[in-house]
Amino acid sequence: MKLSTLRLFALSTMLSISAIAGVAHAENPMVGGMPMYENKDIIDNAVTSPDHTTLVAAVQAAGLVDALKGDGPFTVLAPVNAAFDALPAGTVESLLKPENKDQLTKILTCHVIPAKALAADISKMAMDDGGTHEVDTLGGCKLWLKADNGMVTITDEAGGVANVTIADVIQSNGVIHVIDKVLLPKM
Repeated sequence: MKLSTLRLFALSTMLSISAIAGVAHAENPMVGGMPMYENKDIIDNAVTSPDHTTLVAAVQAAGLVDALKGDGPFTVLAPVNAAFDALPAGTVESLLKPENKDQLTKILTCHVIPAKALAADISKMAMDDGGTHEVDTLGGCKLWLKADNGMVTITDEAGGVANVTIADVIQSNGVIHVIDKVLLPKM
């Protein structure tokens, strides 16, 4: 079993124990000016955020709605519309075409970690690993998580760096961290 798989298993176990112990969380942050509800799943909350209309359209085009409504737990790194707008002209339109569904699915699943990782968990893992923690995503990509002075950043396989702008948006099937850049796999 790979070390990163063991770490994800340990993290999942730790989070399950924390949930059973009744660890309380502060009220969920608003996203896009809209309330996010802990008893709703990732999709049901995401569709209400005006800052995530492009992400929601992409998830629908890739056929990932049912997967992200599943039990999880998932950590979704959710790029805002401006992050998609920052991609080269025509990129989003091209990715949304049916013939590019596989590429779109790969990109989107590289934004999903198959565990529930709150910002404090990410900070601890990064600190335990000397400043940066490597994770595998559902899409088979690697991401490098870093925490510094309370800020979490994510580096993708292409060398891009996204900042977590809103952390710990608790969902019934995981957690969303809002980010300011689209993460890209190595192509």
